[in-house]
Amino acid sequence: MFPIHENLNGKTAVITGGSGVLCSEMARELARHGVKVAILNRTAEKGAAVSAEIEKAGGTAIAVAADVLDRESMEKAREEVISHFGSVDILINGAGGNHPDAITSVETHNVESSSEKSFFDMDEKGFSQVFASNFTGTFLASQVFGKELLKQESPIIINVSSMSAYSPMTKVPAYSAAKSAINNFTMWMAVHFAETGLRVNAIAPGFFLTTQNRNLLLNQDGSHTARSEKIIAHTPMKRFGQPKDLLGVLLWLADEEYSGFVTGVTVPVDGGFMAYSGV
Repeated sequence: MFPIHENLNGKTAVITGGSGVLCSEMARELARHGVKVAILNRTAEKGAAVSAEIEKAGGTAIAVAADVLDRESMEKAREEVISHFGSVDILINGAGGNHPDAITSVETHNVESSSEKSFFDMDEKGFSQVFASNFTGTFLASQVFGKELLKQESPIIINVSSMSAYSPMTKVPAYSAAKSAINNFTMWMAVHFAETGLRVNAIAPGFFLTTQNRNLLLNQDGSHTARSEKIIAHTPMKRFGQPKDLLGVLLWLADEEYSGFVTGVTVPVDGGFMAYSGV
């Protein structure tokens, strides 16, 4: 368990996609340090389960229904957060994910197979939706909450990137393109807001088991799928990440006493995945 960061006590964090496996762990940890947490999800019920857990543990949290691709929805969420907590110090852009319409069924194109879902079979709307939910949602949330962040002394935006931003995973081109854009956008915003005191950074998780990818990475008996075996073989630490593995970097970035001169970086938390060439 991490030592309490007193500097975070009393601050307010907004976390989009806050009920997900990774972001809910972030929410619980920030609340343990005295941060008031607003969990944003398209359906408030999912966020309510996390906020109830935080409240039960003695923290302060609310769940707010919001769609990161709907400006009006996000503006209503902002007003609700300000009404409850009065300010926003930390924005974590965790909403995103993938969809079958933006995925190929095979890693490489085979001109002789007609049964495969290839690059040419992907749905344009599905591709655009996945890109938007990961990238445009980050842009919109940052824009909607940005003015509130600028009212605070040491505000920060933390975006969520991916290993696929650096070396695109097969089958998921829209997701990979969006996460690559997140890295670039993180640097752009960091420069744009540097003189205001608003820091903008990102965390790039390696391979973690989540609700969305569990069926891709584990067989029904709990054993690794072929895709998982490739991932583990390319991860020097030979395991998947656990949600708690992200928390040290989260606290470091969120606490201006620890990282006050750090902006525009994306921090990999990947068990060595990026460092390994495969030989």
